[in-house]
Amino acid sequence: MSAPAAPHEGKRMSHRVVLEALSGLLLGMFVSMLASTVVSTSLPVIIHDLEGTQTAFTWVVTATLLTTAISTPIWGKLADLTNRKVLYQLAIVIFVLATAAAGFSQSPEMLIAFRAVQGIGAGGLAALSQVLMADIISPRERGRYMGLFGAVMAVATIGGPLLGGVITDAWGWRWNFFVALPVAVAALIIVQRTLHIPARERKQTRIDYLGIVLLSVSVSLLLIWVTLAGDTFEWMSIETVLMVGGAIVGAVLFVITELKVREPLVPLTLFRNLTFTLSVIASIATGIAMFGASVFLSQYMQLARGATPTEAGVMTIPMIGGLLVASIGVGALITRTGRWKPFLVIGAILLIGGSGLLSTIHYDTDFTLVSIYMAMLGAGIGMTMQNLVLVVQNTSRPTEIGVASSGVTFFRSLGGTVGVSVMGAALATQVTTLVGDRTVDIQAALASLGDQAQTWAAQLQSGTLPQVSAMPEALRVVFEDIYATGISRSFLIAVPFAVLSLIAIVFLPNKPLNTMTTSERLQAGEADLATVSVPEGMGALTATGSVRSTTDAARAGTADRSPEQDR
Repeated sequence: MSAPAAPHEGKRMSHRVVLEALSGLLLGMFVSMLASTVVSTSLPVIIHDLEGTQTAFTWVVTATLLTTAISTPIWGKLADLTNRKVLYQLAIVIFVLATAAAGFSQSPEMLIAFRAVQGIGAGGLAALSQVLMADIISPRERGRYMGLFGAVMAVATIGGPLLGGVITDAWGWRWNFFVALPVAVAALIIVQRTLHIPARERKQTRIDYLGIVLLSVSVSLLLIWVTLAGDTFEWMSIETVLMVGGAIVGAVLFVITELKVREPLVPLTLFRNLTFTLSVIASIATGIAMFGASVFLSQYMQLARGATPTEAGVMTIPMIGGLLVASIGVGALITRTGRWKPFLVIGAILLIGGSGLLSTIHYDTDFTLVSIYMAMLGAGIGMTMQNLVLVVQNTSRPTEIGVASSGVTFFRSLGGTVGVSVMGAALATQVTTLVGDRTVDIQAALASLGDQAQTWAAQLQSGTLPQVSAMPEALRVVFEDIYATGISRSFLIAVPFAVLSLIAIVFLPNKPLNTMTTSERLQAGEADLATVSVPEGMGALTATGSVRSTTDAARAGTADRSPEQDR
């Protein structure tokens, strides 16, 4: 029996056509990241103006990460069931409308609510961009294009804080939320004109609504507990019992639900794939490093070194430079050599080194050293983040590319969300403790201010996040030391997770990268291999006959495995 031909056999998309198709995805990712990073350097100013606390600061960030994490597997599941291009455009619309609405916030609570809606759109953009890429580019060729996504991320991450700082200093922080609107309109138009994906057979859509509710409740209770414990209530209290107990019960019910429903939100069968399981573990550490660094390094620059929002954006360039160089360079090397595991191992080592060294910084640490530490962390993120999704897509069934890709992204977002919450709670606790320990120094600094002493004392007692750069010199030095110590200790939390990431990556099966796109694999019949019904008595034919020919077609072009590669 002859093998079925792949749909694009002999007419594989050229490099130019691929770039045109990716342009809308790249711009969509750019607008989502720009809308997030443009406010990163101005968040201390925003929370100060809205009279928020350190807890409010943490939740402004956590709200977006929480809804991003929860919505990511939902978007991924929908991607396997419905039109992926329309879903991507819907995600852009949701994200941008919520971002624009956030610009009109009058209180921290209002800002947190709009940021939560913003995260729903961000989850779609994060999950669907990876799935759509798999539709038009094979894993082997994807490395070079992953570098483009890394470059876009780097530009948005570098340009966003810089632009946000300039806008905040020139026109006020509210304009940070409006800057992405024209770019989003352009992204929608370009996606419509350039992104053309092969038609797929439509499935009957079945949404796991109960799974969505249980997942949301479990994750939300966990994060609320982490954020409020030790501040609003004691760690050992009835509130802790109710929240942690509720999260555990919700998680157990979620697992039971996923085992029983026909179309599970997160198919637990994915965890039978060793590559998926280990990539999920490694992604958690990457998420903690990425989100934790972006949030707390900005606070470090402004609260521990007295920088303005614009200056803080400039000062974080070393980390983004490391991410940019590593992402583009490693992506090109993976495509050229077909080897991916050594780069992931090096990336995990850099994550450990960067997180560990950042936990040693003080307010007066030589900025050259701080820059080196940030560059190490950025390079580690650049080497691991996108490539973990790549190796999962390489081993997943083509009918489960959506849930597999979004699964890794979900756990990365979840890790980042929990990480930021834990680091924020640790920082708030550390600052409270350190302020108490430095009471004598603070009182001496206030006494030296003369007529301004009472005004500054009232501001400090209000609990509002202080604007350290505006403080008088005597008071500013004390608080720079307090925040530098608190933030550096928070980075210690990321270190054990980075070590766990390295262990997971070391044990990843070193499988060669496929050279077929998801669409080609589907047309070749690979999607049906696991469910082919074999007539009784035809076991030998299954191993060597017609089913084998379909397998050969599906794997055509895939590099032969050697024992060393499979080991």
